[in-house]
Amino acid sequence: MELQQSPALNYGPAVSAAVATDRIIETSIPARLDALPWSGFHTRVVLALGITWTLDGLEVTLAGALSGALKQSPTLQFSNLDLGVANSAYLAGAVLGALGFGWLTDRIGRKKLFFITLALYLSATAATALSWDIASYALFRFLTGAGIGGEYTAINSTIQELVPARYRGWTDLVINGSFWIGAAMGAVAAIVLLDPAVIGQDLGWRLAYLIGAAIGLVVLLMRMWIPESPRWLMIHGRPDQAHAIVDEIERSVIGHGQNTSDGRFPKMRLKMRDHTPIREVVHTLFVTYRQRAMVGLVLMIAQAFFYNAIFFTFALVLTDFYGISADHVGWYLLPFAAGNFLGPLLLGRLFDTLGRRTMITLTYGVSGLLLALSGYLFSIGALSAQGQTIAWMVIFFFASPAASAAYLTVSETFPLEVRALAIAVFYAVGTGIGGVAGPALFGVLIDTGSRTSVFAGYLLGAFLMIAAAIVAWRYAVSAERKSLEDIARPLASME
Repeated sequence: MELQQSPALNYGPAVSAAVATDRIIETSIPARLDALPWSGFHTRVVLALGITWTLDGLEVTLAGALSGALKQSPTLQFSNLDLGVANSAYLAGAVLGALGFGWLTDRIGRKKLFFITLALYLSATAATALSWDIASYALFRFLTGAGIGGEYTAINSTIQELVPARYRGWTDLVINGSFWIGAAMGAVAAIVLLDPAVIGQDLGWRLAYLIGAAIGLVVLLMRMWIPESPRWLMIHGRPDQAHAIVDEIERSVIGHGQNTSDGRFPKMRLKMRDHTPIREVVHTLFVTYRQRAMVGLVLMIAQAFFYNAIFFTFALVLTDFYGISADHVGWYLLPFAAGNFLGPLLLGRLFDTLGRRTMITLTYGVSGLLLALSGYLFSIGALSAQGQTIAWMVIFFFASPAASAAYLTVSETFPLEVRALAIAVFYAVGTGIGGVAGPALFGVLIDTGSRTSVFAGYLLGAFLMIAAAIVAWRYAVSAERKSLEDIARPLASME
C-alpha cells in the first residue's frame, strides 16, 4: 500500500483523545504525479477545467464589444459611465466570489466548487440577457463575476496539483491564454449579432449573453469525470481515496501502476487534518511567506489594471476616437485576441526553460514600455484604427503571458492547504485595486474626449507594469520544473 498510516503514537493519559487519534501518513503521491508523462488524461483535464478562461474571455469581450449596442439600445440607453459602473460591478463580483469560494475550495475540496461556481455563472449569464435597466444589468454582471472569480480559485488549484512539474509553467500560461479563444468567439458573435441587417438592435446583445450560458452548460457535462485533487485528499483525511485516484490516473496514462517499493519516489510524512484555521492561513500568507505575498500582490495589481483598464474600454476608444461603428468592433478584436493567445503559446515554454524570474521580468517590462510608446503615438494622432489595433496586438503578445504568470506565481508558491485562498486573496486585492478602478477611470478619461487624458491613463498602466518587472527580477521565486511540495512544504508536513 503506497499510503501508509503510521502506528498509533503514545501521547500519555494527559492528552485528549482527539489528539491521540490524529493520523500521520507517509505518501509519495506528489512524486508519482510529477513523474507521469503528458497524456490524454492531462489534455482532458486542461480542456474540461481550462475552458473557464474561455468563458471569461467570452464574457469580457461581449461586455466590451457590446458597449456600443448597449448605448444604442432603445431599452437601456447606457452612458459611458453606466458601462464603466457595470464593468466594475462584474469585477467586484469576481473579487468577492474569489474570496468566498476560495475559502470553501481549501475547506471542502476542489471538485465540489467546480459545479457550484459554474452553476452560478450559468444562471447569472442567462439572467443578464433579460436585463431591463442599469441596476438589473449591473446586478447580473456582479453575480456572473462571482461565479468566474470562484472558478479561478478551484480551477487554478486543481490544474497545478494534477499537471507534472516540468509542464506546469507552459500549461498554466496556455490555459490562461485560452481566455482569448473566448474573446475571439465573442468578437465573431458580436459581428453577427450586432449587425442590424441580421438581428434587431435590442435583441442581438441579449442573444450574445445566452451564448455564454449555453457553452457553460456543455462545460458542466465535461467536468463530470474530473477527479478530486489527490494532494488535497491526502491531507484532508482521505488517503485511501487519494491512493485509488492516483492508481486510476497511472493506469490511464501508462497502463499500470508505478512501482513504489524501489525507493524511486521520495515520500513525505503528513499529519492529516480536516481544515486549516484561518489564523494559520493569514500567518502563512503574510508572515511566513510575506516576500512571496508582496511579489504576488504587485504582479496581480499591475496586470489587472493594465488589462482591465484597456480591454474593457477597447470598443469605446474605437468608437469615440476612431469613429468605428459598434457592429464593426469585433473585426478589430480578432487580431488583438490572436496576439494575446499566441504570446503564451509561443513564449510559455520559456517559463519552464529560461525560468520564471527572467521571463516575468521580460514580459512585464516590455509590455510597459510598448504601452507608453503606443500611448504617445495615440495622443498625437499618429495611429489609425488599424495602426492602433496592430500596436495593441504587439503589446499584448507580451502582456498576455505576463498576466498569466501572475496567476502561475500565486498558485505555485504557497502551501497546498492555503493555495486556493492565496489565489483568491491576491486575485481579489489585485483586481479590486487595479481592475475595478481601471475601467471606471478610463471611462471618465474617454468621456473627456481628450487623447492626452487617455494617454495619462496609459502611462499609469505602463508605470505599474515596469515597477512589477523590477520587483519580479529582485524577489520572484525560481519555481520552474520543481515539485509544488519543494517550492512550499505543506503545513501538514512532519519533516
